[in-house]
Amino acid sequence: MSKGLGKDLGKGLGKRFDNAAVAFHRNGELALDGCVVTIGAFDGVHRGHQELLRQTIAAAQRRGVPAVVYTFDPPPKVYFGQAEALISLGEKLERIATFAPDHIVVADFNQIYVRRTAADFLAELQLLQPREVIVGEDFRFGSCKGGTAQLLRQHFDTRILPPVRCGNGEIVSSSRIRSLRRSGLAAAASALENWRDIVTASPANRPSLAQLEVINP
Repeated sequence: MSKGLGKDLGKGLGKRFDNAAVAFHRNGELALDGCVVTIGAFDGVHRGHQELLRQTIAAAQRRGVPAVVYTFDPPPKVYFGQAEALISLGEKLERIATFAPDHIVVADFNQIYVRRTAADFLAELQLLQPREVIVGEDFRFGSCKGGTAQLLRQHFDTRILPPVRCGNGEIVSSSRIRSLRRSGLAAAASALENWRDIVTASPANRPSLAQLEVINP
């Protein structure tokens, strides 16, 4: 990793979280002998994302390998003008860092990156030599969303997590949070993000808070 670039990615993270143990990388910089990796936009780092992070870190600890989070800046939906980002890159990195993965990889989602094929993405992922890949069931990659979680399974040991649902059965998603905010339901949106509980928790207890039930937002 370029140390300067990693520092730039981590610069400005809030002092209330200890992120000193987290290494930041641009895509293509990191090569490992093994890891467990989760991949996604992580816009808002809401309860659904938190479950991915919790499962990834737990699996990495069981296997004795680093935990890696691979994300995109900006989120693909934001790049294509389909949505506004829920939080800045700095806040996203800060929120991910509270779960204490070993590495966070940030891909510059730009006009060059969007032309990458699914095969290109798989080749980059191979640099990490993942023992396990953990994604949500709606995960897509490569130009025109040509890659699916099922394609990942053909190349890597892949675990596909079901969506986290609210108490009323609705899926927790960034889109749902945006909709609640637009409707003036800030408290309900905040409940799906879950950050009030995590900020006030001790570092040892933060990962387990992703499992808290969501009650009827």
